[in-house]
Amino acid sequence: MKFALKILSTAVVAIFPLLAEAGAIDQLHQFLSSTRTLKANFSQMVIGRNGRKPQQSSGVVAISRPGKLRWDIQKPYPQLVVGDGEKIWIYDPELKQVTVRKAGQAISGSPAALLAGSNELEKNFVLVDVGEADGMNWVEATPKAGDSGFEKVRLGIAGKDLKAMELYDSFGQTTHIRFANLERNPVLPATTFRFTPPAGVDIVGE
Repeated sequence: MKFALKILSTAVVAIFPLLAEAGAIDQLHQFLSSTRTLKANFSQMVIGRNGRKPQQSSGVVAISRPGKLRWDIQKPYPQLVVGDGEKIWIYDPELKQVTVRKAGQAISGSPAALLAGSNELEKNFVLVDVGEADGMNWVEATPKAGDSGFEKVRLGIAGKDLKAMELYDSFGQTTHIRFANLERNPVLPATTFRFTPPAGVDIVGE
């Protein structure tokens, strides 16, 4: 389970919004242009290629566009991803390890770019309106870069809110994410997107 959560956290970075009504892609652009900050609770389920028992986790996500994000997995195993626009930190408290990456390299062609990136989605993704399912309109985004680690990302929208993401990675895993209590354009403290490695942890990649 820890391995899957670690892959997902990387996915959010190296690895992570959108809409649909007058056309899912148009609604996506409308959502992005009107959303500067975002905060929501999330629950996620990772389904392996071999159909093993799904692995579930939950937490809180915060976004400040462009480039800043905080993906805080709280249960069952804490793990934190923080990006300040220049660097991305992935902190695993159990391993006492922090992985550091440059934000541009980590985000450009990843699912995180859909949430925290600029409005120029077509620069890095091929977008397709894939219709309605489960009460949501869906946009499918396929990365143009071959080394993104992801085959595609699907985003589900109901009304004017982002409700779901589905990530299909190159390991054959599918991650289903559902958002709740989503707030658009809340005031987020600057400290939300700052990270100082705790004393005694190993730092990799800085």
